[in-house]
Amino acid sequence: MTDTEACISMVKDGFRPIDDDRLTRFQGKVDADTAQCRGGKYALKFRHTPWADWGNYWATGDSSSMKEGSEAKTILGEHLKPNGRGIDGALLDLEYQRIELIKFNLFDNYTYREYVSGDGEKAGPAMKRWPQMRLDATDIHYRDVGGEGLQVCQGELIRYRTQRGICNDIFNPKMGSTGTLFSRNVAFDSTFPRLGHTEFAQNRHSDADNGMRIGLLSPDPQLISRTLFTRHQSEPEACNDGLGRGMNSLNDQCDYQKAPFFNVLAAFWIQFMTHDWFSHTDEGRNQRRLEATGCNTGAAQALGCRPEDRMEPALVKDSTAPQTFEHSGKTYLSRAYQTSTNHVTAWWDASQIYGFDNVSTRRVVRDPDDNAKLSMPEQYLPLLQTCDLSADPSCYMQPQWQGQASTGFVDNWNIGLSFYHNLFAREHNRFIDYFRTLQQKTPTLDSGLRDPAKPDEVIAYKDVSDELLFQVARLVVSAEIAKIHTIEWTTQLLYNDPLYRGMNSNWFGLFNIEQPSRVSSIVRRLTGNEQSWFGRLSDWFAGGLGDHHDPDKANAWYSVFASGAGIFGLQNRRPEGMLWWKHDAWDVSNPEHVNGGVNHFGSPFNFPEEFVSVYRLHPLVPDLIEMRDWRMPNQLTAAVPVADTVRGGATQQMRDHGLDNWALSMGRQRLGVLHLRNHPAFLQNLPMPHLQSPSGKLDILALDLIRDRERGIPRFNEFRRQIGLRTLTSFDDFIDQRLPVGSPQRAAQAEVVADIRAIYGTHRCDDSKVITDVQRFPDGAAITDCLGQPDGSEVDNIEDVDLLVGWLAEYTRPHGFAISETQFHIFIINASRRLFSDRFFTSSFRPEFYSKPGIEWVTHNGPLSECPYPLEEAAHGGDVCNEPELSNGHKIQVSPMKRVLLRNLPHLKDEIMPIVNAFDPWARERGEYYSLSWTPRPGAEQDPAFQGQQ
Repeated sequence: MTDTEACISMVKDGFRPIDDDRLTRFQGKVDADTAQCRGGKYALKFRHTPWADWGNYWATGDSSSMKEGSEAKTILGEHLKPNGRGIDGALLDLEYQRIELIKFNLFDNYTYREYVSGDGEKAGPAMKRWPQMRLDATDIHYRDVGGEGLQVCQGELIRYRTQRGICNDIFNPKMGSTGTLFSRNVAFDSTFPRLGHTEFAQNRHSDADNGMRIGLLSPDPQLISRTLFTRHQSEPEACNDGLGRGMNSLNDQCDYQKAPFFNVLAAFWIQFMTHDWFSHTDEGRNQRRLEATGCNTGAAQALGCRPEDRMEPALVKDSTAPQTFEHSGKTYLSRAYQTSTNHVTAWWDASQIYGFDNVSTRRVVRDPDDNAKLSMPEQYLPLLQTCDLSADPSCYMQPQWQGQASTGFVDNWNIGLSFYHNLFAREHNRFIDYFRTLQQKTPTLDSGLRDPAKPDEVIAYKDVSDELLFQVARLVVSAEIAKIHTIEWTTQLLYNDPLYRGMNSNWFGLFNIEQPSRVSSIVRRLTGNEQSWFGRLSDWFAGGLGDHHDPDKANAWYSVFASGAGIFGLQNRRPEGMLWWKHDAWDVSNPEHVNGGVNHFGSPFNFPEEFVSVYRLHPLVPDLIEMRDWRMPNQLTAAVPVADTVRGGATQQMRDHGLDNWALSMGRQRLGVLHLRNHPAFLQNLPMPHLQSPSGKLDILALDLIRDRERGIPRFNEFRRQIGLRTLTSFDDFIDQRLPVGSPQRAAQAEVVADIRAIYGTHRCDDSKVITDVQRFPDGAAITDCLGQPDGSEVDNIEDVDLLVGWLAEYTRPHGFAISETQFHIFIINASRRLFSDRFFTSSFRPEFYSKPGIEWVTHNGPLSECPYPLEEAAHGGDVCNEPELSNGHKIQVSPMKRVLLRNLPHLKDEIMPIVNAFDPWARERGEYYSLSWTPRPGAEQDPAFQGQQ
């Protein structure tokens, strides 16, 4: 069959319906005609593997994946060509996955009964208000939101982001606030498999010869760490377990597998983000007792692990047996077997900088000369004030934090976190300076801000108080951070065209990406610039579907049309009238307008435990930072162990080298790839004196495994099935079948697979034991203990593989993916939800909350007057700050992180100007179309990072 014939057959079959049964949901696999139409014979070749098909379509890789050379863009008229079919097909597959993840993978520990059963008027997935999300009677704002009656946030509680995250959703005050329960993305009965609560868990993880094969410490987490995580060193003495030989000598060397398209700034960025999103610890501590962490065999100890290591067990909110309920003849658990509390706000609100409760907020120091600013003596954050926790119950400092910068979230501190906290504290103050200039120049003009309690009163620039301005700056900085993560960090993490388009559609709208301005469709309306016709239509449809009683319309189709319009700024305008009577009827005093853009898809927003698990990204961090001086960027000056920059050590290192040099050093250095055998050595031997354990150290990598087991994360294969991905039937499935047989890369992968098999083992299978109720084999057969092999066969214990080990072993990934397919699937659902659910990113993104300069700052990544290039005219009116050259075939705005760096690190201007994406190694030649080559850009040819490197 020709490609054209395959396309005709695909069109005849029509669109795949959205499934109502999780057993037959879309698993990222298409039929043969569809694969051939979108990717030719190459896409057909790998359909037999368990991995999603879209990564093999035309134009989803670098230039070698194109059918028509440079004609890769799917602009109008190109959709029928192979490259257009490939990119469009990938986007369609991804949207199917997102829709069905929203439909099948929302499990809230408070409201799941209502989600399944509904409330009598609406089906559960269409519900938008829940009594469980009311403030408790003990809350200090209980009466402010309505007390025993209908609770609706108002006044100061809706004006800006609150300390604890309450009242983001006006009608669900408690949602996402500090102290609420983590949710789940997998069915409750699949959690905590080591406890064997279900027959399926027992069938998956036990056999007649060995009994139950998994437990909290089995397989041994320290053995896994030393066997599967350790970086192999060509000169072990030069690395010295990540510590070097002292004196920061350039002769020190720690080998690691490097990613060519991602830098060390990106590695620490994600830690900076996760500190905002979630924390299981209470002021850096878990349960105040110590337990063993493995290393119980001679084989493990021979590899250097320590039986004397101890950890504090994870905090648990509720471990009582969950209640059950009946619906349509089926029994459900009302929550997971155990629950945990998120000790920070779940909102993208920069709480790691500004605090998330009364204790953390005390660490946030204001400038005594301008209370709207953060204190930055000599342009660095002040240090934590010492206090004695044992003598002073109000002390906000743990002993291990001595000497660190004073900020909201201070646990797990290192040089990367020090860098970002200082950078965005400077950015906060830069916005304040800009606003102060407007207060001086135009004191009586309208700032755009409004008090919801007095909506008709104009607030002039001169009348904006220090406190209000501080809170406006927090809104602006939070939105900047969210924008950087969504359209800059993530598009470099997932470096191909479908994901560039997909992530930008989350922010700007799919139909507006190719507009020359790339400014949000909704923002253009606020500033007098119109969006595309398709964007307007998508926004209109999304607005009508959000309150629909039909869950498919309220959720699945809402998701589709919101992607067309863009989530950011969704429903922040209420057009009424026609012709000269047409006006914006949006009203800050109307809670339905203020809150009208959010959609929680029937399940209150918080991060799920599974999201925490897939963000265990320690291989990204090198053991040594290659230091540079901004005056001589092509020369290395030192090799600084990251271990010397943790906790209080970050302060001295920051002062010694300076923010500019740390930016340059981390910006130029490549981070580590997320694979096995690539974890930092220093994290296997991290000093933990505050625990007072026998060894005084802790293997953090082994702890990662234990935490997942403690919190009930399903093991790898069942996890994939739960989220709509194909079952693996052997450890050999991890090997990338696209690699030539006999190639060194394939041989290396086979060697790792042999180590996995040695640890997790094999067993004699029993074909009568069904191991899952959420997926069948493609032929409809039940998935049993034999995984498709004859009864009594010796099969791999792939069901026992820890999630972390499994996704690190996924060598088969789409082009430019720094993370695995399994991680990405959890990302698909949560990356959208954290925008959909936050009114400050949707209907409350307006001058009434952000101010006019705040809207401009977020929209254009800073004042247009500071654009580093000549302004261009947007297609729909207004000016825009664009890069002068195309990037991967796209005309793009000067990126938000680039603008932040230019504003706050002016010494680095010459180094920063050639950058397109701040998370791409700064000296790398970006290439024409998603190239992964490691070649220097002009001016960086003498950088030693390129000498003999590939």
